[in-house]
Amino acid sequence: MNQVLGINERPTIIKWIPLSFQHLFAMFGATVLVPYLTGLDPSTALFTSGLGTLIFILCTGGQVPAYLGSSFAFIAVLQFVSKQYGVAYAMGGAIMVGLVYCLFAFLIFKIGTKWLDKILPPVVIGSIIIVIGLGLAPTAIDMAMTGGTGQYNITYLLIAGVTLAIAVVTSVFSQGFLSVIPVLVGIIGGYLFSLVIGEVHFEPVVRANWFGMMKLVAPKFGFNAILAFLMVSMVTIAEHLGDILVLSRVAGGNFYKKPGLHRTLLGDGLATSVAALFGGPPNTTYGENIGVMAISRVYSVWVVGGAAVMAIILSFFRKFGALIQSIPVPVMGGICIMLFGIIASSGLRTLVESGIDYGDKRNLLISSVILVLGIGGAKIEIGNFSLQGMALAALVGILLNLILPSSNSTDSEENSEAGGKKIKSATKKAAAKR
Repeated sequence: MNQVLGINERPTIIKWIPLSFQHLFAMFGATVLVPYLTGLDPSTALFTSGLGTLIFILCTGGQVPAYLGSSFAFIAVLQFVSKQYGVAYAMGGAIMVGLVYCLFAFLIFKIGTKWLDKILPPVVIGSIIIVIGLGLAPTAIDMAMTGGTGQYNITYLLIAGVTLAIAVVTSVFSQGFLSVIPVLVGIIGGYLFSLVIGEVHFEPVVRANWFGMMKLVAPKFGFNAILAFLMVSMVTIAEHLGDILVLSRVAGGNFYKKPGLHRTLLGDGLATSVAALFGGPPNTTYGENIGVMAISRVYSVWVVGGAAVMAIILSFFRKFGALIQSIPVPVMGGICIMLFGIIASSGLRTLVESGIDYGDKRNLLISSVILVLGIGGAKIEIGNFSLQGMALAALVGILLNLILPSSNSTDSEENSEAGGKKIKSATKKAAAKR
């Protein structure tokens, strides 16, 4: 493999800064979008993504060049828990997600991953990913058509349409570095269009201080909130395994063995728990940054760490955080139409690439129940206990997979092992995706 910089090679300062800025730009659009949608502080998300990346690098002994940013998989559960119980309980649930990652890392270290493939085969994972994307679709449409106000506005729809068009054109027709940052290009283009037609307001930017600490949220813990987050974490753990496989292929290593999946998952888990302690969203390894490495052939952990440090520094510029929050809602709505649709489509891709046979009634029933429960918003309420939507769909899907007899166990196991390796590849490529 013709590498410009290997994993442990340190570039000169002249190269270090621009190379690190590439990674910063790649993660920026998606990372700030998650807090924007969930009511968290974008500056905090920048801080925790940078800090989480450094924690990940430390846990993996500087052997895996992965950047960690805000996870899209948790948007719906962050919105739901924050609305029902408060942001503090959402942070408590996210902390527990990180701890569950650590527990799974220990189990993987002791007994491998085959047991995980049996619990979470592609038919379950792919169906849940579809639910994640389609479950968020009404939010994207509302942002695009009404700006979150509930009142249809043709100007907002125009802004969303222009933003979406710029992002789509950039994704399809651009080459090189631009092809991995269509989200950021779309946001910038939509913002400039909104500025021209007078839909951007700078008063909050003017009032904001130049420097300051990000908003911290003290976590609280509640059983309902924790359970909702843990159901989603089952999917993101499986995604992590696929993502590390893709990263291994791009960087020319075998991170499954060195430093080992248990160390990469441990780093992801600790990064997520620490992020929630500061009031940031759960983290995940970013496909955009893997794309940057594939294009530049620069796989240096030093470069990725440099981007993390830059993100941390940038988070203390309060005017910058205010500028992010000045982005009109329809701009984000246009981007979300593309992103949420891509998430759902990546779930379909997972099912297709895994060779799921829907002539098998077992697979058909599992997917059908997951989709209806998740998209339909089904819920269970017993006293103070509540479980609904995607979390309920994930739980029922896992149980059905364990209970229903397999009509073709050999094919099922082969599909499970092969598909499990492709899950995150499909999900993350989309984001160049998400």
